[in-house]
Amino acid sequence: MNLMMIIILTSMMISIILTIISFWMPQTKPDYEKLSPYECGFDPLGSARLPFSLRFFLIAILFILFDLEIALLLPLPWSYHLNNPLLMFFWASSVLILLTLGLIYEWTQGGLEWAE
Repeated sequence: MNLMMIIILTSMMISIILTIISFWMPQTKPDYEKLSPYECGFDPLGSARLPFSLRFFLIAILFILFDLEIALLLPLPWSYHLNNPLLMFFWASSVLILLTLGLIYEWTQGGLEWAE
């Protein structure tokens, strides 16, 4: 028990010391070279702070949604060992139908079109 306390106190002291050093070490004066946009050694062609189109975020959300769908459907083959495997098949089918209807709705509304 005594060894455990020594290890905990030592790790706490090291983390406190490193935290204090990390606040004292950085420069407080910003450097122009570090604040300028970097484009692989070339001079910047435009502003680096241009807003993204919301369509990029929509595609990213759709990708994550269908990726999670695959992760949710992975345990489906092991559902045959349950008492009622048809219930698992029903829930998996309802998830697939719901996501397919959402994709069809998004497609018909033109949300997946890149050109306006």
